[in-house]
Formats: sequence, C-alpha cells, structure tokens
Amino acid sequence: MVMRKPGTFHPARSFGIGTVLNYLFLALLGFMTFFPLYNILMVSLTGPAKIAAANGLSVIPHDFSFATYITLVQIPKVAKGLFNSLYITAAGVLINMVLTCLAAYALSRPKLPGKPFFMVFILITMIFEGGLIPDFLLMKNLHLLNNYYSVILYKAVNAYYLIIMIRFFEEVPLSLIEAGKMDGVTEMRTLVSIVLPVSKAGVATVSLFYAVFHWNEYFRAMIYLTNPDKWPLQVVLRELIVSGDKAAFIGALNYLKYEVGAAQVDMKALKAGVIILAVLPILFLYPVLLRYFSKGTLSGAVKE
Repeated sequence: MVMRKPGTFHPARSFGIGTVLNYLFLALLGFMTFFPLYNILMVSLTGPAKIAAANGLSVIPHDFSFATYITLVQIPKVAKGLFNSLYITAAGVLINMVLTCLAAYALSRPKLPGKPFFMVFILITMIFEGGLIPDFLLMKNLHLLNNYYSVILYKAVNAYYLIIMIRFFEEVPLSLIEAGKMDGVTEMRTLVSIVLPVSKAGVATVSLFYAVFHWNEYFRAMIYLTNPDKWPLQVVLRELIVSGDKAAFIGALNYLKYEVGAAQVDMKALKAGVIILAVLPILFLYPVLLRYFSKGTLSGAVKE
C-alpha cells in the first residue's frame, strides 16, 4: 500500500470525450440562453442618439445612457404595471403556500382516512381541467371580474406543486412528529414548528414555482382585468409590443413632459427596457432561494 504525504497535490482524473462534449453542450446552451437577454439589456442602455444605429447584436451599448429607464419609470402604465405584478405575485404566493402547505400536511399523514380517494381526485384535476370559459363564468358569479383576486385565486392550489410538497413532508421523520405529540403539540403547531422548518428546501422550491407562475401570468389577467390601471407588467409589455405605437403607449398629454423627452427615446429601446424590467425581479429571486435547494436538509435533524 502506497502512502502519500499529507498535503500532496493529487492531479484530477482526466476528462473523457463524453464529459468534454457534455460541458461544451451545456456551455453552448447557457450562451444561447444568456446572450439574447444580454443583447436586449445593451439595447436598452444605448443612448437615444445612437439607438437607430444599434442594429443586430449589441455587445456593448452605444453612448451608454439610462434615458430609457428614466423615461419608463415616469410612464404611469409601467409604474402601475410593476406595482400590480409585485402585488399579484406576493399575495398569490402567500395564499398558494398557506393552502398548499395545509393540504400537503394532511395528505402526507399515513393514517389519513380516505387518503387514496383524495390522491386520485387530485390526479384527475391534473389531467382534466375545466377550461377558460368555466373559469370566467365562475369569476363572474363570484363578482371578481376586474379584481386582482380573479388572477390571484386562479389555481390557488396547483395539483402538481401540491404533490411535490407532499413528498417533501413525507420525508420528515415520524420520530420528530411523534416527539412533538408526546409534548402535547397540536397539529397546526407541528406543521409550523417542526415540519416546515425541516422542509425549507421544499417550501423554497414550491414558492419559487408559484412566484414564476404569477409573475408571468398575462393571458387571464388580460381577460379578467378590463381596467388598464390593474394590468400587470406583462400585459403592459404585450400592449407595447403588439401596438407598436409609442405615442399611444405613453399618452399624448405626457409625450413631452418627462425629464428625458419620450420623443427622443426609440421604440426599440422602450420595448427592450420593459422586457428587462419584467425579467429582473425573478432573476433576483433565484439567488435568494437557491441556498435552500441544497441536499441534506434533514442531516442531523434526528438521531435514531
């Protein structure tokens, strides 16, 4: 047996051709995903005087300027749209997670009466959905049309995310729950004080899924919310891209009153700026929740 001295450098194992190809493919896929967003960012940071010449791919902004964003934050539609998206996402995730965690905890208990029936019922809702017209009629009968909660309460519990949360809760050792019951802890206290802290990875994962779902929602918001002042940012972005009319988007009365004249800002830069505003919040949310995705959350939680 050959003994190596402590601290001796051990060369890494050589990469095979398959590993090299995998890395090259992932690098290419990452570049194809990242570069279009980067290009849009560079277009949005190009000065109004140079934006007409910024055709094709922009690696660096021509005449670096925040004129596009200064104009955007002063447009009432964009400011209200950003606030509406933040409110719909925050309220939606809160309601989603409360209902999903309560249902998942009940369905994760092995002795729940009628558990197979409830699981089959949930699986059926994953395969067969009522569709848009029944949903619209339901919101109309509940007097929720043109109300934020017509969008927030849609899929208040997503069946797929519910099953994911059930699986995370089932991984919690029964010895932890039984120890709490021996101390007289109620079911609600067990969920809040024992199950949820141990299942942080699952809570973070499902919360992120719900946040992306609500933040990207525009189709039902476009149908249910008829008042433009309640439109989320995605509906505002769609209007800007589809109409292509800068004066109509900004408003004739507001066209020349901004600190940076809207008349100077190119339509292409406005579109790029709104796209960046619609993407950045979710991109910032990923690193915040990423630390909870690590494995071994239960390590050391219980000593058998």
